[in-house]
Formats: sequence, C-alpha cells, structure tokens
Amino acid sequence: MEVFFRPRGIAVIGAAREPGKVGYMVLYNLKNSFRGPLYPVNPHAREILGLRAYPSVLDVPDPVDLAVVAVPARVVPRVVEEAGRRGVKGVIVLSAGFREVGGEGVRLEEELVEIVRRYGMRMVGPNCIGVYSPSTGVNATFFDPSRQGFPGPGPVAFLSQSGALGAAVLDWAEMRGVGVSRFVSLGNKADVDEADLLAYLVGDEETRSIAMYIEGVEDGARFRRALEEATVVKPVVALKAGRSAAGARAAASHTGSLAGSYRVYMAVFRQTGVVPADTPGEMYGFALGLALQPPMAGDRVAIITVGGGSGVMASDWLSSVGLRVPELSPGTQARLRRVLLPFASPRNPVDVTGSARDEHLVEALRIVAESGEVDAVMLIPYFNLAGISNELPAKVARVVAELRRQGVMIPIVAPVVGGRRAWEIARRLEREAGVPVYGSEAEAARALWALRVYGRWLQRRGALEDYLERYRRWVLGGGVGA
Repeated sequence: MEVFFRPRGIAVIGAAREPGKVGYMVLYNLKNSFRGPLYPVNPHAREILGLRAYPSVLDVPDPVDLAVVAVPARVVPRVVEEAGRRGVKGVIVLSAGFREVGGEGVRLEEELVEIVRRYGMRMVGPNCIGVYSPSTGVNATFFDPSRQGFPGPGPVAFLSQSGALGAAVLDWAEMRGVGVSRFVSLGNKADVDEADLLAYLVGDEETRSIAMYIEGVEDGARFRRALEEATVVKPVVALKAGRSAAGARAAASHTGSLAGSYRVYMAVFRQTGVVPADTPGEMYGFALGLALQPPMAGDRVAIITVGGGSGVMASDWLSSVGLRVPELSPGTQARLRRVLLPFASPRNPVDVTGSARDEHLVEALRIVAESGEVDAVMLIPYFNLAGISNELPAKVARVVAELRRQGVMIPIVAPVVGGRRAWEIARRLEREAGVPVYGSEAEAARALWALRVYGRWLQRRGALEDYLERYRRWVLGGGVGA
C-alpha cells in the first residue's frame, strides 16, 4: 500500500493537453503537489504542462513505481500490462466502464485484475477519483482545485466507495479547516479494498482514526478480520449505505456492489467495535473526535456553559443518547464556587453565566476534569460575549495540556453557539487545544456517544489502558493539544 502514498515517481497514462479533461486535471494536480519525478504519457504529445511527455510508460525513465491511468476502458488492460512490464508496483485506474456497467465491462475488469495479479501489482479502482495524501504531495485526483477543496494534513483517514461523496467530504473538511492523513476513492475495488487499507492504516503514524463510506464488500470474512485487528489499535467509523431495497439497487448500478443486509453490517460493526454513522458529516465528526480525544471510560458528562439554555438542551441530548449528567459532589461544587461568580450555578450543568470571563471557563474545566466525578466534558463557550476573549482557545489549550500531563484522560468536546465569527475562533480550539468543535449541542452529544461506544468496546477487549497510554504518548510527544 505504501506505493500509493509515498511513490518515488509517478506516470500519468492518458495525460491530456485540454483543460477540463480527466488526464489534464490529474496531471495538473500532481504537478502542483508532488515533489518527485512526474511523467506524462501520451503518444500524441511532446510536452504537457511544461513536462516532457512520453509515448508509453515503457519509455519513461527511473524512478517510477506508481501509474495513474486515465484512458478509455477498452485501452486500460493494454496500458496496465505495459506498466507491469515496466516494473510499476501500483496503478490507480480512474477510468469507468467496467463491472458497474455490466456486459463487456465485467469481462474487461476480469482481464484487468488478471494482468495486475500476473505482474504482482496493486490497483486502486477502476471507476474511482483517485488518491490524496497531502503530507506526501500525492494529489492523484482529477478535480479542479479552483472548485474543489483539498484539506491539509490531519489525523483522519477517509476511505470512500463513492468518488463524488469522497470529494464532498474533502471539500467540507477543507472549509472547516480540518485535515486528512490519507484519502482513497475505492471505486469498484477490483483489487485493493477496505481490508487492505485498514491493515496499512493501522501502522500509519499520521492516521489516528479511520472513516469509511461503504456500499458493499465482496469478502465479508476478510473484512471482519481486518476490522477486528484495526479497532483495538485505532478507532474506525463507518457510514453504510444501501440500507433500503432502493439503496441496494443504486449501489449495484453505481460501483457494481452487492449492498447486502444492512442489519448484518450493523451486527458486524457492533461485534468488531466499529462506530456507525448516519450521515457523511456525522461520520467525519465522529472520526475527528476519536482522533483528537481519548475515548470515554464511563457515561458521566459534565456540561460547562455560558448560556443556561444551552445547558438544558445539552442535558436533554446527552440523556437521549444514553449518557448521564450527574450532579457534582458538594466538595467539587464548593471548589467551583470559589472561582465562579456568586450567581453562577456549580451543580451540573455548570452555568458560569453570560457575565463570565475566560478564567471562569478554564478554571471550571480544570476543577471538573480533575474531580474524577465525570468521564467527559462538554464545554459551551459563547464567543460573542464581552467577557470571552479571542485568547480563550490558547488558555484552554494550556489547561488541557496540563491535564494530560497529570494523566487526566477524559474527552472534551465543544458545541459552537454562533455564526461566522464564533466559528473562526472555535476552530482554534481544534488546532491549538485538540478540542473538536460541533455545530450544535446535539452534534456534540452524538460525538460523545461515539467516544463512549469506542471506549466500551476497548473495555470489553481489555485494551482501554493500552490505548490510553498510546494516546498519552502521542499528546506528550507533540500531538494536537500538547
């Protein structure tokens, strides 16, 4: 799998001179991102985008170990065979017109797989939008960067059987300022599938959690084994589509997948520790929370809020997902009263009131987290209030770092109350403090539910303490929020 993310040299077979064509855009993206040798392959061109073009992949010089293929389906087997003869180790086939269309497409895909296996290559696709690895400069996709967002490096890997959905999630992540470690559009999964990538990503130091959009898998037993091996090391979030008869038919015509029983998938997810998501936004939100924060070891949540109404709504949403908002002990309430305004409420929710300043929020966070009476904290700052400054994220970051050094391993999440200005400040909570932010109390409650689902799974496997120790080393070694 390493060749798809850290190639020594890349050939673009089917590189085009006309802007807007797939072969042009993938070469354009790679030229602007990849730092190694890049070779356009087109028998009708001498130069494309200022790069010397070659008539065949057989003619390109060393080093080249990855080929991106953007030619008509009928030509793909021939050029992939040439890549095999050239010694290329990995191919990404963007071209469509294979199993998903039936008939001759099925035969072409079978021929393609036979060639790949004969030469010992690995293949992503066909019928995909490619691979994106921002930290290594691999943008082997064909989307126009003036219309498509490409996030920078981050802790979440994303595997998608749908190219368009994958592109939308990348666009959303870039808008949010959230990075990705690896993105792979799997397409028809004629060779490389989720199980292969799960095995790779478990050992990938840049990946802290894995998100997947799935329509169907071919080898259920192999997929299950891969999940069991992955989830004790890194959290996995899955959005399974095709839950209805109509959705299953759509999946079959989309990537040629058999969607299978939705109930069976949900049972497998429960048995292997996968956190299920219902929407693309929820999938990425869960994965981000699981990447940045430790899992929940229990079901007790403290709410620290500037607005009483938000505290009430957060309590309702947490209760709806099976989490508790217990009243804090008299001793903890007494400590809170000593640092809060006289009219604040220290019970839980801890309402610091709209007159609060930064120090009231961060000291309440410190006291509640150190109390040992809760398993998570939902922090609800209102950045539009006069007493809450732009420096709150940095102050929260210092408290979180201190808590981690003390061995306090409880997750902290933050709903954002407000519009554009609030979000501009809140995103710094993610970057500086490692505190994931969500668009509402409901979303934050669901994120804590995901952290509890994963924590409960690790507890059942006897793996929670090992996981928390790895998380502690990551944070203290310079991870987000250190």
